[in-house]
Amino acid sequence: MLKRQFDKSKLPSRHVTEGPARAPHRSYYYAMGMTEEEIHQPLVGVATCWNEAAPCNIALNRQAQAVKMGVKSENGTPREFTTITVTDGIAMGHEGMRSSLASREAIADTVELTMRGHCYDALVGLAGCDKSLPGMMMAMIRLNVPSVFLYGGSILPGRLDGKDVTVQDVFEAVGQHQAGNMSTCELEKLEAVACPSAGACGGQFTANTMACVSEAIGLALMNSSGAPAPYESRDAYAEASGAAVMNLIEKNIRARDIVTRKSLENAARVVACTGGSTNAGLHLPAMAHEAGIDFYLDDVCEIFRDTPYFVDLKPGGQFVAKDLYEVGGVPVVMKELRKAGLLHEDCITADGMTIGEALDKVTREADGRVIYPIETPLTKTGGVVGLKGNLAPEGAIVKVAGMEAQHQLFTGPARVFECEQDAFDAVQNRDYKEGDVFVIRNEGPAGGPGMREMLATTAALSGQGMGKKVALITDGRFSGATRGFCVGHVGPEAAHGGPIALLKDGDVITLNAIEGTIDVALTDEELAARKAEWKGPRETIYASGALWKYAQLVGETYKGAVTHPGGKAEKHEYMDL
Repeated sequence: MLKRQFDKSKLPSRHVTEGPARAPHRSYYYAMGMTEEEIHQPLVGVATCWNEAAPCNIALNRQAQAVKMGVKSENGTPREFTTITVTDGIAMGHEGMRSSLASREAIADTVELTMRGHCYDALVGLAGCDKSLPGMMMAMIRLNVPSVFLYGGSILPGRLDGKDVTVQDVFEAVGQHQAGNMSTCELEKLEAVACPSAGACGGQFTANTMACVSEAIGLALMNSSGAPAPYESRDAYAEASGAAVMNLIEKNIRARDIVTRKSLENAARVVACTGGSTNAGLHLPAMAHEAGIDFYLDDVCEIFRDTPYFVDLKPGGQFVAKDLYEVGGVPVVMKELRKAGLLHEDCITADGMTIGEALDKVTREADGRVIYPIETPLTKTGGVVGLKGNLAPEGAIVKVAGMEAQHQLFTGPARVFECEQDAFDAVQNRDYKEGDVFVIRNEGPAGGPGMREMLATTAALSGQGMGKKVALITDGRFSGATRGFCVGHVGPEAAHGGPIALLKDGDVITLNAIEGTIDVALTDEELAARKAEWKGPRETIYASGALWKYAQLVGETYKGAVTHPGGKAEKHEYMDL
């Protein structure tokens, strides 16, 4: 078999491996046991978010070794490095949640700095937890190097009393326990079995949503995101990902050749039809920003509006990632979208083929149980809806997957809370009424800081049987596991003086997911008068450190809550320096 030949004179690693002046650099490589041949091959960064923080990350180290074998098999030299993650399931419901969204930027920044500092030629990135997926993909697009993304895989469902259970059931059980409907013993029994293996949360929450995005957008190999983390088949996908990146180097196919306006639209389609997490409305614009593409919350919601919802996944539906994988995974979902003309087939994928060419090789069809045929969807429109109105001029987002039409219209008096904890306390003490619209403000990217997710509050409401009897709006976020009429990403956020900052208890709010509106019964004059009296953003306790820095830099939610000028402002290409 002919060995691949690479011209190092055109690759970034020439700056650290070629010519007499780089003898000191090469001596470092010899110190690590590299051979002369390995030093002069392309250097491929293999970045993982491996750590002992959560089951989502614990298997990434093993998978990275398989990626390295794939790189070596195609005459590349892999160089493994790690970055951080903040795991939402563990950060949820306390001050630690403020670190979550900021960690997305830290992941992208640290991967960028490592790649630049060591002049690596390409990147294979492995991630498992919510923010680490978009963070890793943002680094790929920012650097615009040949890149392949690999998801670490989902957790297996737990079993209790003959039924599948997930961590979402445990969050909701806290509400059941608090309401007196579940004993402490039953709660302890559930918590011990809900998460039986390595891997990320199994429902179509943020991790699995963004894993589906990685395939749909073309940065991951087809079907690579589906196999659960403990499955041996993940190693084969890992090895293939390592080999694939060498093919991309040879053909000079870079991340932005893959991530285009069309591929972003494909990704949003897959989120919509699987009832994916509202967080995709934050992460897709952030990924687009790295490429210099204007693709905002509005654009994501536009696609959601005319995409049928036909994949029956938790939390709105019945099944988990393992079930989707067993019926053919994301490729079968994309085949259904193609049948309805809802897919751009000419987008390039990580294996160098177009989406259309890749799908032509997929023989499986919708099974009718997990993946419905697109002609007979669960609902005619996507699982997530964008809202706009005088309460959110820059937009907001709500997940309607699994919600009946009669529950998609809600009018009620505002019950205003200045932060999530106040709202959670009110739920715990049952200090609210049926028909209330909870308003949780000062939880946006700048105002929080960090745009926390509100799973503890919404899960407690569901556990009390009140999930459909109240609504909730916030300038913060919701977990992909949230159910009920919960509106997030309200913009402008309270800290930036948005209308949500001006609300008072009793103001009548109308939420309409069918028409896509979010309004408060106040005239423009009344809102202007309140704005004139507004005392400015609430002070936070974060007056220094990483979260202070993040709050100073972070931009509008509808643009992805990003912290730098993005691809449009670039004055150089890393690969061409």
